Formats: sequence, structure tokens, C-alpha cells
Amino acid sequence: MEKAKGKKHIIREYAESILIAIVMALIIKTFVVQAFKIPSGSMIPTLKIGDHILVNKFIYGTKLPFTDRVIIPFKRPVSGDIIVFKFPDDENKDFIKRVVGIPGDVVEIKEKKVSINGKPLDESFTAHSDPMVYPSGIQPRDNFGPLVVPQNSYFVMGDNRDFSLDSRYWGFVKLNKIKGKAFIIYWSWNGEDRWVRWERLGKLIR
Repeated sequence: MEKAKGKKHIIREYAESILIAIVMALIIKTFVVQAFKIPSGSMIPTLKIGDHILVNKFIYGTKLPFTDRVIIPFKRPVSGDIIVFKFPDDENKDFIKRVVGIPGDVVEIKEKKVSINGKPLDESFTAHSDPMVYPSGIQPRDNFGPLVVPQNSYFVMGDNRDFSLDSRYWGFVKLNKIKGKAFIIYWSWNGEDRWVRWERLGKLIR
């Protein structure tokens, strides 16, 4: 009889420990940090396909669970932040891009060169691999604007400028649709060659 009670007590302790661990994991994922995998090359060279990253979810504010309502606002995204957000055309998908224009900024692109409020943007972190320059009448990739970023909205672009589906094509990202800021690569896997990119592990994202 005593053995049976002792066994039930141990099982209950394990169950409680597992339940607490699950609840804590859900709280961390919802409010603090979430892991994401990079599926495309739109952020090359900063982020590569197969990079696994962590995203700070509370840096821009705490949201009411399962909603887009910010209940405790903190700071707002600034130019240069790499953010994860709900894709405006399909909110079931998460996109990752770099903030280029913040509310009130005038964004303009001439022959692939981005200007913010009339000043050329530092693009040392970007890649251009297609020599073709398209006029704005054909597509907005290389010539765009000028356009003013509305309030509570952000103009975002991929660092792989010639191969990125971003604000040039589908518009602005709303502040309340932003999930967080990417800050570190915790794992990186080259799927084609099947080897770990050891040099990228622990790399801060800038």
C-alpha cells in the first residue's frame, strides 16, 4: 500500500514538473523569445537559407495573447532593425526583412540606389546580383517612389535587393503586425552540402 502511494506521488511530481515546463515554454514563446528558420535567400548575405534565429518578442511591446493588440508598448522599430512580421497578403506566413523607412520618411529608389529623405542609404550590407535595371513602368524593384511612410507603418526590404519580395511590391508593414526583432543565429545548416556552418553559430544579427 505504501509503495503504491509512493509511486503515485512520484508520478504526480513528474506530471506537475512537465506541466510547469510546458506552461513556461508557452510563456517564453508568446512574450519573450521565439525561434525561426530562414527558408529563402531574400536576406542574403546577412541571413542565409538554413540559418536558425532567435527573435526578441518583447522589445517592441507586449501583446495580448493570440491578438495583435499591444498592451504594454516599449520602443519602436528603427531604420536598420531586422524584423519578423506577419506577411500582409497572408498573415499565416511570417516574413523577415530590414526596416528601411520609418513613419514620416520619404523613400525613393533610383537605379537600385535607395534614398531616405533625400539622403542615400548606407547599403554596405546589401547584395545586388542582377545587372538589369528595370524602369518603374515595368516593375518597382529598381526605381520606386518617392513615397511617404504612413504613421504606425514601416517600409521594409530584403538585403538581397534584386531577389526580395518586400515593401516595393506589397506595401507597408503595420506596427501591430511585427512579431519582434531578430538578434542572433543559434544554428545554421547547409541543406545542399549537409554540413553545419559552425562559423555562423552565435553570430549577432545586424
